[in-house]
Amino acid sequence: MPPTMADPLYRNADRRRDPRVGARFEVNFTSLGAAAKAFQVFSVNFSAGGLCVRTRHPHALGDLVQLKLSIDGQLFELKGTVQWVRRDVVGVRFVDVTSDERERLEKVAQSLLGQGSPVVK
Repeated sequence: MPPTMADPLYRNADRRRDPRVGARFEVNFTSLGAAAKAFQVFSVNFSAGGLCVRTRHPHALGDLVQLKLSIDGQLFELKGTVQWVRRDVVGVRFVDVTSDERERLEKVAQSLLGQGSPVVK
């Protein structure tokens, strides 16, 4: 069953700088601290500042990860840090994002919103 707005997963919306968009897309998720183990996971939602993924593999707070995303036809290769972990869901904040990448992420989020994707509170 997909998470709902009442789930603790979404209770940090007031601390976010960017609107979080509900979107499911494939993410290649490589844990840099674990001998570059690569995992294929799926997003729950994302914003220009980070994303939430569902994974069966454990991650610790602060883990540095490499992400490959394909969102609405746009390809991204980004680094991130694990900000929170709740059971099988992990929140990742993008780090070292260039201004061009950030602008592209913002445009993709706006495009998805225009296509009817929900804003996650």
